[in-house]
Amino acid sequence: MKRPLRLIIYAGIALVLFYFVQETFLSDDNYIKPLMQERADKDLTFRGRTNSPFTDEDRRTFDSLTYYAPDLAYRVQAQVEQLPQQDTLHMPLTDGNTDPYLRYAIATFELQGQPQRLTLYKKVNPEADEEEQFFVPFTDKTNGFETYGGGRYLDIPFEEDAETVVLDFNRAYSPFCAYNPDYVCPVPPQDNRLDIPIPAGEKTYEKNSK
Repeated sequence: MKRPLRLIIYAGIALVLFYFVQETFLSDDNYIKPLMQERADKDLTFRGRTNSPFTDEDRRTFDSLTYYAPDLAYRVQAQVEQLPQQDTLHMPLTDGNTDPYLRYAIATFELQGQPQRLTLYKKVNPEADEEEQFFVPFTDKTNGFETYGGGRYLDIPFEEDAETVVLDFNRAYSPFCAYNPDYVCPVPPQDNRLDIPIPAGEKTYEKNSK
């Protein structure tokens, strides 16, 4: 067998294995069910007194948050380019103040056939018990229509010198100020404003009027 033909066959086998592995490890049992359980657990937390962002009155009528159906097209692997100069951004807050975040790296990826990029931030002054992670506030073309107008967030596990990260937009969530204006939330900065819709993750919360 000629070498180029052999390489083509190997490439075809590798492609088949890739899709097989993706379907196997991102199946209902391995991806969808845990994701749905996370959403159910969040609803349960929001109904409780301790960690709910709702007022007592709204909490009593709260039923559940609404989401887009899980879509693996919006779970993407992004290339990470660590910034040579990691400057501090004083990210605006909804009350007019700012909070310092480190501009740590740029994540580049493709969605809807278009190249995209998001800045990965790290909190400068995290709480003592706060898990080390990347904070990714972003806006997209669904904001103000199907999702919260102020944008949504992603939390990404932090790994030193990571070359790739998984951006799972099925886990995109709204800030607490989407449910209660008394909360203060970071406003997604200019460099994280996507010019495409991201129909994945949490939708706009509609208050239950019962």
